[in-house]
Amino acid sequence: MRGFTRRLVAGVAVASAVVAAAPAPAQAHPDDSYAKVAYFTQWGIYGRNFQLADVQSSGATARLTHLNYAFGPVTADGVCASADPWADWQTPFSAENSVDGVADVAGQPFAGNLNQIAEIKAKNPKLKALISLGGWSGSKYFSDAALTDASRKKLVSSCLDLWIKGNLTGLPEGVAAGVFDGVDLDWEWPGSAGEVGNVIRPEDKQNFTLLAAEFRAQLDKLGKVNRKKYLLTAFVPAAPAKITAGFEVNKIFKYLDFATVQGYDFHGTWEPVTNQQSALRVPAGAPDNPDFSAENTINAWIAGGAPKRKLVLGVPYYSQGWTGVTGTGNGLFQPAAGPAPGVFANGTEDWKTLKKLPAQGFTVHRDLRNGHAWLFDGTTFWTYDDPAVMVQKALYIRVKGLGGAMMWSLDGDDENASLTKAISAGLR
Repeated sequence: MRGFTRRLVAGVAVASAVVAAAPAPAQAHPDDSYAKVAYFTQWGIYGRNFQLADVQSSGATARLTHLNYAFGPVTADGVCASADPWADWQTPFSAENSVDGVADVAGQPFAGNLNQIAEIKAKNPKLKALISLGGWSGSKYFSDAALTDASRKKLVSSCLDLWIKGNLTGLPEGVAAGVFDGVDLDWEWPGSAGEVGNVIRPEDKQNFTLLAAEFRAQLDKLGKVNRKKYLLTAFVPAAPAKITAGFEVNKIFKYLDFATVQGYDFHGTWEPVTNQQSALRVPAGAPDNPDFSAENTINAWIAGGAPKRKLVLGVPYYSQGWTGVTGTGNGLFQPAAGPAPGVFANGTEDWKTLKKLPAQGFTVHRDLRNGHAWLFDGTTFWTYDDPAVMVQKALYIRVKGLGGAMMWSLDGDDENASLTKAISAGLR
């Protein structure tokens, strides 16, 4: 913990130097509370061996306000379903891998990640859990499901039945009621390309609004019965063209509690030149004009009519990396041979792995003015966010008057939850 404190203090000093001269927001955050949203991935329990018990034991959970469970797909039949019932509610966890330290046993109502979410909420009563619908590989049929009033009603009803009312397939009615406190729409992307093969229509833009309205109506109706406020959020894109193609910005926030804004994947190894993937502002010398940055993205949403307090900035717990870097200088904006080797996929790597690289010959470089950092050893380049960058982004969120931060995803953090603790400390 002392080591983290030293890093955090250093990060605060770095970030404070950048934003000290910035004016205070015109209107203070009313209750000094910020959304601190983090994604837990369904599949992380397998190869990554990352469990919700790890989120609890690291201290991350106590720093969060919302936990998003990724993902629940929309099927070709236009309904919500589980992508992996074994992970969601069937797999039994050992005592070591359980949040409450008690092993799952045969005959209990349900197991899997959903039971672990229930356990983590029991230990953190203020934490809200949301089911995230869609995602990169689960959004193919969103356009079909959102096309008509009847199809929207069908989709929303099925989603509430499965995830909110807790009617899990093959189990007693309502067995998992109360696990989730709302729905997070991760339609990637209405009106524009996402995963190859996704159904896309020009009218997706209007239909997203109508779908959000239907979710809000059905959630509110159920909430009156259960005397509970159910949440509705959405994950929305960074690219201005995707914002224009897919969202009636001045209308959707009537239905959303907030939207989490993509603050990463601005550049990556699909490009032949090293670059930043999550900078606050466009760095000097950037080869693209116009270019992506967190500030440009947030400003685009605000210009379209989004309320600042309902914009939650996404931050990455992973990196984009290139190898075979040529040219001169510190590696930034230089030609590269291709993606750098990664533990789980070439071209990407978790923060928990990258934090060890300075001891292996990599140099940390920082652009303090524009809010990004990278590692370079003369051949391999990784653009990433470390605790110092996280604190700087937290201070930007405060100065800009935004609603909070979103983290993708918890399995990329280290065993001490250093990134989560840094962003949380900056948003107190």
